[in-house]
Amino acid sequence: MQKTKLSLAAATLIIALPMLQGCVPAVIVGGAAVGVMSASDRRSTGTQADDETTEWKAANRIPVQFKDGSHVNFTSYNRNLLITGEVYNEDGKQAIGEAVSKIEGVRQVYNELLVGPTTSLTARSNDSFIDSKVKARLVDSNQISANHIKVVTERGTTYLMGMVTEREAKVAVAVARTTDGVRKVVNVLEVLSDDEIRRIDNSALGSRSRPPASAPVENR
Repeated sequence: MQKTKLSLAAATLIIALPMLQGCVPAVIVGGAAVGVMSASDRRSTGTQADDETTEWKAANRIPVQFKDGSHVNFTSYNRNLLITGEVYNEDGKQAIGEAVSKIEGVRQVYNELLVGPTTSLTARSNDSFIDSKVKARLVDSNQISANHIKVVTERGTTYLMGMVTEREAKVAVAVARTTDGVRKVVNVLEVLSDDEIRRIDNSALGSRSRPPASAPVENR
């Protein structure tokens, strides 16, 4: 129980970091967070940068006539772009999807926009809390790294993105669907073979600085 509370607190802190940047120097908060996440990410640093750029470009591609009265979020992972949120009519949903699909480098667009009224701030805060609970439970499962899964929740629907093996995908889905508050799970995971994931992990490990050799120990 204590372990779960600590994991949940850690995951909540990760989500809260952007809001704390006004109190802590951005260089410290941003640099440390990016360094930790980048080191354990299965995407190359170039792809991570491309995904961040894609999200920024997508936010600026929303047709002007649909910006007011809409709530649209973009999440890019390994050049797959997920669109979530609400827009007030079907034309807006289609227009936004078509606009962002033209961004250079985007491989696939998952347009999950809901046609209807925008959610309240309370609902969005609850969605963020659900994200933190899913991430904490992924950590507690000890079967998959939470850094290999990107969790996005809208209106109680949790979307899972990432590059994983089939076993890891099953674990992530099982964890998400049994998390309190999750109404539905949408699997947008990119499933790769065990050999391919092993190659990616070994390549990422080899690119990092190796720890210094341990000093010898003599027993007396």
